[in-house]
Amino acid sequence: MGGDTILFQKYYRTIYLIAFVLLAVYSLSIGVQDFSFTALLNGESSQLTLAVISRLPRLASILLTGAMLSVAGMIMQSITSNKFVSPSTAGTMEWCRFGVMIAMVLFSQATTGQKVFIAFIIALLGTMLFMKILQKVKIKDQVMTPLIGMMLGSVVSSVTTFVAYRLDIIQNMSSWLQGSFALILKGNYELLYLGIPCLILSMIYANHFTIAGMGDSFAKNLGLRYEHILFIGLSLVSIMTSIVVVNVGSIAFIGLIIPNLLSMIKGDNVKKNVIDCALWGAGFVLICDIFSRIIIYPYELPISVVVSVVGSILFLFLIRRKKR
Repeated sequence: MGGDTILFQKYYRTIYLIAFVLLAVYSLSIGVQDFSFTALLNGESSQLTLAVISRLPRLASILLTGAMLSVAGMIMQSITSNKFVSPSTAGTMEWCRFGVMIAMVLFSQATTGQKVFIAFIIALLGTMLFMKILQKVKIKDQVMTPLIGMMLGSVVSSVTTFVAYRLDIIQNMSSWLQGSFALILKGNYELLYLGIPCLILSMIYANHFTIAGMGDSFAKNLGLRYEHILFIGLSLVSIMTSIVVVNVGSIAFIGLIIPNLLSMIKGDNVKKNVIDCALWGAGFVLICDIFSRIIIYPYELPISVVVSVVGSILFLFLIRRKKR
């Protein structure tokens, strides 16, 4: 059985990587302007310019977005010991948009980096508030936890929309209401690379997050500072979510469904699953982005619409499975 399991894992990884590369190549070829790999290899400057300015930045943004949001969801689920918690169900994304609104109000000429920083601070405080509520309110039904987060997020989103409307910046805020890769170009996406060290730290602290999810006393018995690990986990979740929201927009359900699907297939070993979680998240967003571009070609749907449709269906499936 051990040999069969190892053979299956090698076979699965090979198939996945081959499919991943093929999808990435196909993604590069999709667009209103024709793109030819043959012409690129022949040295045509127009094809090289198109690849460097548009196609490659978009592909990198897709992969980093999927990896960051899925790993952020896995961290939150590990810390809370709840499979239904993610940046989209804990209100983290709504706090990020609130932070973007504050940056636009206080600093009219705020750079993208400043928006990410302010969104990170607000998101971290908001997510810590959510964790405090969970610690104060003892909830036995796991489904109630994300409902509390979504209600809190709805309140924050309503306040954000109201303030933006009153200050006449609602149109400027609309770009953060729906995630889209349509405007990703060279020069306006590079902050997404900040997610790479965050992903590396997530892999390093994976076991610590699992232990923190078992409770304060359990973590202290093993020699870990519970508050310290909790702060690191929430900081990683907040910074990765802020980077995505500011550069791409809000994309729900990725941090919810990917860790759960991976857990159903490969178990709950966070240390072993964190790399696969990043790869699955990147592949899932890549597939959804391809569909968003070919459904009504030559136009495209926002990626958040496609992900929300698929994610809501899978979310209902997970709730029904948990009830059983």
